[in-house]
Amino acid sequence: MATTALPKVFGVSQSLTGRAWRWRGGNMDLGQGHFGDGEAIVRQILLARGVAPEDLRRHLTPTLREFLPDPSEFRDMDVAADRIAQAVLGKERITIYGDYDVDGATSSALLIRLLRDLGVEAEYYIPDRLLEGYGPSGEALVKLAEGGFSLIVTVDCGAMAHEALAMASEAGVDVIVVDHHKCSPDLPLAAALVNPNRLDENDLAASHGHLAAVGVAFLLAIALVRTLRNQGYFAARKEPDLMALLDVVALGTVADVAALHGLNRAFVAQGLKIMARRDNIGMAALIDASRLKRAPACSDLGFALGPRINAGGRVGESTLGVRLLTTQDSEEARQIAAQLSSLNEDRRTIEADVQQQAEDQLASQHNRAVHVVFARGWHPGVIGIVAGRIKEKTGKPSLVIALDENRQGKGSGRSIPGVDLGAAIIRAREEGLLVKGGGHAMAAGLTVAEDRLEAFSDWIDAHLEGPVSRAGENREMLVDLAVAPGGLTPELVEALEAGGPYGVGWPGPRVAVGPVRLVKCDVVGTDHVRLIASGDDGKSFKGIAFRAAESDMGQALLHASKGRRLWLAGRVKIDDWGSRPQAELHLEDAAFAD
Repeated sequence: MATTALPKVFGVSQSLTGRAWRWRGGNMDLGQGHFGDGEAIVRQILLARGVAPEDLRRHLTPTLREFLPDPSEFRDMDVAADRIAQAVLGKERITIYGDYDVDGATSSALLIRLLRDLGVEAEYYIPDRLLEGYGPSGEALVKLAEGGFSLIVTVDCGAMAHEALAMASEAGVDVIVVDHHKCSPDLPLAAALVNPNRLDENDLAASHGHLAAVGVAFLLAIALVRTLRNQGYFAARKEPDLMALLDVVALGTVADVAALHGLNRAFVAQGLKIMARRDNIGMAALIDASRLKRAPACSDLGFALGPRINAGGRVGESTLGVRLLTTQDSEEARQIAAQLSSLNEDRRTIEADVQQQAEDQLASQHNRAVHVVFARGWHPGVIGIVAGRIKEKTGKPSLVIALDENRQGKGSGRSIPGVDLGAAIIRAREEGLLVKGGGHAMAAGLTVAEDRLEAFSDWIDAHLEGPVSRAGENREMLVDLAVAPGGLTPELVEALEAGGPYGVGWPGPRVAVGPVRLVKCDVVGTDHVRLIASGDDGKSFKGIAFRAAESDMGQALLHASKGRRLWLAGRVKIDDWGSRPQAELHLEDAAFAD
């Protein structure tokens, strides 16, 4: 059933953000009552996210046993496993060539830890974002070959590295590509290329195209251990504990904004359990540096742990993430985690400056379907974050491009549901508008000559105008349940969390509450709107709207403190700063009730 046919929540047809409120599934207006049967609510949440009634059981508690495919279904998987097994048995020198983001760092760490357990001390190569850019360079691969490495495994990169891999082949080194980014019809020359987004993949493997690279690397780990087992390698040695690697799989999956349905939900659900055990010295240090006093939740991976790993590749040293996640020295782990936290603070400062400059350019682009902003001197390490901020603020795909002294621009883009930015970037490259480019539906990267910027901007705007327009039609906010203020309780939050982990592709439950009057409303931090709301039932609760002070909604809230009644909607979270935990609303939208 199309969402436009569903009844409106509280009759809201146009909220303060210009959206109609509709039920994601069935009507779950709990009125003045409390949430009641938590299991019934969770079942409804799962059904509303597309789970078939007969499939509820395995989605209620997602496990690898229920969701894991046979790795051999993926093209080149067995070839890759056989080649790495050969290197393990022959004690060959192996290098893991990873990207500098969280997915690359966790993928690299996973394979390094696995190979260590197999008796091989693999080395790693993480390119410098500023000096080398994204993906394997031919020069680096050749240098590794000349240094005596006979096998290189690229992770989270390589799917479009045709020239670099050709140079590696000429140098006589085998390269295995483990990636998840979109591929062109012509694949680069490699000993094996494992990627569920290969255009020639079978239906089962292609259905796992939402995996992050670290998820693909975990499937390769399974295939490798199975291959070595069949060759008798474990007759006299212990098999690696593959489940122990799920902490890095969970971190890379969430931080790379991979869709949390199917296998990814199992990866994250089980990975959080492994993370809570704190067996990985580096992960434990990262948790401590993030000032978490409890076991990490799914949201912590994206907002606390992931940004710190990313900070090394963005504004610091690109190898810090891999070093942290693979160290066996607790003091070294503590020092690296502290350094990453410091770099993350530096990143915030740099990001804020670029953000302001980028937003200054938006005034002249209100008619554009795709925002493209650029300037000289912007730090390439923060442009992806800024693109995401602009996308969230405008509701349109956004590209942020940093120009360098060589009259080239390095760009990063973020998209909206229904608009495949990665495919568009690949098409632009094929048409000669870009030097390099690739990515996936929701995120992409590119290199463009400065004198082609205007032509590229016009092309991408025209190319995506239709999809953006269709994505923006009948803008709606989907609500899972509605309660009176007294229904916002820690018990409700606990019940809703049972349907997680939540993220892209498996959105967290959205709760509508009201009607309320604002007892207090002010600005905290940079531009967050903080409020206290009270309902007709005499109950009150706290709420916060992040980065909303300058928005139409934020301004309406700030001036509605002594005025009209409101409906509020957002995610409910636990506020545990006080003497006892309370539920608070992380506000996403609001509408006048009278």
